[in-house]
Amino acid sequence: MRIKPLGRIVVFFCAAALIISCKDNDAFILKGQVDNPGKIKTAYLLEPDTALSYSMRTVDSAALSDGRFSFKRQAFFPSFYKLIVGGRTYDIIAKNGDDISLKINGKDTTYTYEISGSDDSKTMYKLNKMSAYFSSVTTRLSDEYGAKSKKIKNKLDSAALYKEYYPKFIKNMDNYGAWAVAFIDSNKNSLAGFYAAKTLDRYKFEQQLVAYADAIKDKFPGNRDVSKFIKSMEEVKPVSVGHAAPDFSLLDIDGKPVKLSDYKGKYVMLDFWASWCVPCRQENPNVVKQYADFKDKGLNILGISLDENKKDWAKAVAADKITWRQAGDLKRFDGPTEKLFKIEAIPSNFIIDPKGIIIAKNVTGSELEVFLKKTFNKPQ
Repeated sequence: MRIKPLGRIVVFFCAAALIISCKDNDAFILKGQVDNPGKIKTAYLLEPDTALSYSMRTVDSAALSDGRFSFKRQAFFPSFYKLIVGGRTYDIIAKNGDDISLKINGKDTTYTYEISGSDDSKTMYKLNKMSAYFSSVTTRLSDEYGAKSKKIKNKLDSAALYKEYYPKFIKNMDNYGAWAVAFIDSNKNSLAGFYAAKTLDRYKFEQQLVAYADAIKDKFPGNRDVSKFIKSMEEVKPVSVGHAAPDFSLLDIDGKPVKLSDYKGKYVMLDFWASWCVPCRQENPNVVKQYADFKDKGLNILGISLDENKKDWAKAVAADKITWRQAGDLKRFDGPTEKLFKIEAIPSNFIIDPKGIIIAKNVTGSELEVFLKKTFNKPQ
């Protein structure tokens, strides 16, 4: 059968469309060019190991030819990969249909590179550059602190140096946290936003992470990492800031029943701790001070001990001069109240307002004092 010229054109475009369609549906392509490769001979592609949390496994390798390499792999939904070239790691987010090009300089030590063909990977590059910046600040502060520490000969000067540098470390961490939260908020449609969320302290940024989990609930179907994250945030959501604290009943240290609802209409801080918990014991003097300063202004505290030995518990209460009411079921993390409030680490606290709403969580140290001042010193 003879095909007319117009028919040939139609057939050609149909065939081309089919080829492109197969490519789009079947795999992604990752092409790399390494300038100044030196002794670099092989590139390696890694993906998350589904059997091991936070672990990566090598799934492919490619030999360099004139400084070039290429990978072809299936990813039915946006997935995270690591590319290792010459001992350096590059983060890639890819899905079927992506045609990604990466240009690297083998002599570069700053992880600067060019990438195209994947908007998610470009966004991931921005995340890594900013993370590297904040990390460099931490390194610089550590080096300065270490160098000055070597010259100090007495404890007084050592304490003064710590007092000088500790706020600088905290400020850098806070600056990163603020930047990461803003990054997450503006990249809800990118998997790079999810990996930024994973870098945040789950306890300090719980409220923001719960909101983020709600926002991405239907955005990355099939991604197991995202699914696990969403599930964990859904579990903690009922006891996160802004939600009503669930009621419970316990026996206090004298064997008398106490309920959260006994504090209805009052401010109360639930303080989860234990005699064997070193950070808890270190924090207790601060809580004792804050209680003394704010109890007459309306602060109540209910201590909930994770001790198993009542004598050790009572001994710690006396030693730390704790005067607020103490309760517990002597079951460590397996107690029903601990499970109700999703306690996975201590010290942990919940500040609840007179309406029974959780208004703060895990506020310790100087941050506790700042929060209590804002709460109890505000104009009535």
